[in-house]
Amino acid sequence: MTTATLPSVRGRLTPQAPLARLVWFKTGGNADWLFEPADLDDLRQFLAGLDGSMPVMALGLGSNMIVRDGGVPGVVVRLGKAFAGVKVLGGHRLECGGGASGILVSSTARDAGIAGLEFLRGIPGTVGGFVKMNGGAYGREVADILIDCEVVMPDGRLATLSASDLAYTYRHSSLPDGAVVVSARFQGLSGDPAVIGAEMDRIAAAREESQPLRTKTGGSTFKNPEGHKAWQLVDAAGCRGLTLGGAQVSEKHTNFLINTGDATSSDIEALGEEVRRRVRENCGIELEWEIQRVGRP
Repeated sequence: MTTATLPSVRGRLTPQAPLARLVWFKTGGNADWLFEPADLDDLRQFLAGLDGSMPVMALGLGSNMIVRDGGVPGVVVRLGKAFAGVKVLGGHRLECGGGASGILVSSTARDAGIAGLEFLRGIPGTVGGFVKMNGGAYGREVADILIDCEVVMPDGRLATLSASDLAYTYRHSSLPDGAVVVSARFQGLSGDPAVIGAEMDRIAAAREESQPLRTKTGGSTFKNPEGHKAWQLVDAAGCRGLTLGGAQVSEKHTNFLINTGDATSSDIEALGEEVRRRVRENCGIELEWEIQRVGRP
């Protein structure tokens, strides 16, 4: 499909856009098209003008994603500044754009004396991503705080979905493929900014101490199976430090894979599959991917 046959936009529409620079692993191919909408109307009109056969995928900070080396078919939508605001509402509630980061949301809540959102400090992503994936950390998850969200459906319709509409389970929602979360409202509690800030500092320090944050990584690789910690199962299967091509199981936290410098996405995904095989062989438990793997092999 050429630019001439795509709907006209006011934002930026880039063909064959490199995605490696936009994801934490710094690997992977191009998007057929990368669309950065000027505002909500621009996004809605663009999606409404597509013929419905073109895949659409939203991209946040790219922290929990492997973009395969063959690139991503269709359109990748990346929400910019127009979608990155956070507004304090009455009743200890926040209204957050789909492109707002977890750090901005939790900091805004802290400054307003709104407790209960501190855990978002520990999620490296945007509101759209963690609403879709029921992101969580340190004993809390989005299902605990979400009132509702505004979503642009693949046909351009704007829908408001409640937490119950999303049918949340562990790191999963029933949000349709191709839908883009453009805003969300979160419910907190009254709190003391100093106490909230101290908890956020604790979370930040715990992440720094236990996770390989200063490497090219993708966050938690596998979901925690019922009654188990994924990292312990990976460790017990002898996978700490295991390498394949330029990919490695982190020595610091075994539920993290890292790009040591020259990994391909194929290296990273194949290493993950080898870890799953060894864990299955060692203890009979089937690890499920938490990281999204998208695009063409």
